[in-house]
This record gives sequence, C-alpha cells and structure tokens, in this order.
Amino acid sequence: MGYDDREDDSDLDYLDDMPEMAHPDDPINKVKSGDEINLTQKDPTMREIMVGIGWDLKAFESNPLDLDVSVFLLGKDERTRVDSDFIFYNNPTGCDGAVKHMGDSRTGAGDGDDEMVMIDLTALPFDVLKVVFVLSIYDMEYEDHNFSMVKNVYFRIVNQNTSHELFRYELDEELTGDEGLLICELERIGAEWHFKAIGDTIPGGLGKIAEDYGIWVAENVRA
Repeated sequence: MGYDDREDDSDLDYLDDMPEMAHPDDPINKVKSGDEINLTQKDPTMREIMVGIGWDLKAFESNPLDLDVSVFLLGKDERTRVDSDFIFYNNPTGCDGAVKHMGDSRTGAGDGDDEMVMIDLTALPFDVLKVVFVLSIYDMEYEDHNFSMVKNVYFRIVNQNTSHELFRYELDEELTGDEGLLICELERIGAEWHFKAIGDTIPGGLGKIAEDYGIWVAENVRA
C-alpha cells in the first residue's frame, strides 16, 4: 500500500526525517565545498583511481581560456619532495608511474571529463601524505582571463577496478576573478585516504600555488 493510501499516518511522521534511499539508477553522490570524506571507508576495495575534472566556459571569445589541471604530491612539511612531484602537461608522470596525467584539453569543449589523472594509491611512496589538485589559467598575459569566465567545474573519483564512481564534487558557486583554483586534496591518514573539497580561487594562478608548494614555474612554457 502506498503512503498516499494510508488512512492514519500520524504514527509514521518520523519517516519524513529519514534520509532518502538511493536507487542504483539515481545520480551518484554529490559533495560540496568544505565536505570531507573517508575514501577508504566509503570504498574499501579502492586501490587505483581515475580522477576526472571538467568545466565549461561562459563564452568563447577571440582568445578563449585554456585551463590546465595540475597535481602536487606533498610530504609532511606541506611541500613537494622533488620537482617531479609537480605533475602537469609537461611532466605527465610522477612516482614511477603511480600518477599519470592523461593529457591537456585546451578548450574545455564538449561533454564529459576535460582532463583525467590516474593514480595508483598503493604505489605512492609512504612519505607522500597529500595529493593536491589545481585548475589554472594558461596565458595569463590576457589580463581579462580569470575564473569568473568559467562555470560548471566538477571533480569526480572513479574506482578503476570496478568502474564505480564514488562521488562528484560540483563547484556550483560563482567563481571569483582569480587565475588559480585549488579544487581539493587527498590526505593519507594512517592507512586511510581522506578527501577534502576546497574550491578556493587563488590570485597569481599556478605560479603562486606552485611556489607555495616549493616549485618554481616558468609561465607559459609548453612542450
């Protein structure tokens, strides 16, 4: 019998406060800025992950934005251990293949992930305690290029072994006029990995963010 058919539902008011049950065909879990997730508890089978990042531009102009995903592997001092801990389009592989940047999208056009990063969490050295994901604007000489021109930024994690998407972080809020975006970080706590959604824009772009992590970036250099 459906709930609409019951004659007296006064004893079932507590159901209104119960969380909705997710159906297998329903959209995957979504998180928002500030949320933290214990990934190991959420999916104990997780070993190798695919990270997909996507975005759209609000308008295509004569000089459209070119956005880049970068990854920083940090040690206990919140800084990279070596230069190769900075993974991006000119250094697509880190930690002997444990981290792989799958290529650069220069337009963000089309549906689906614009850039992807593959990570074997079990192959990361034990002194890598954080994995930080950054989206930045290339060609900063165009003074009007900033994240106020970007929309629909999202970040998702997929268990590569099961092809199951764990969750999707959608940055629904209006982004500010800065040149860098600190999307999120994965942190190793003991034997577990934790996700933290950040979503902060950073003035100065990739150069400033990289400097904070111990890396000097030569701006606007492509292979």
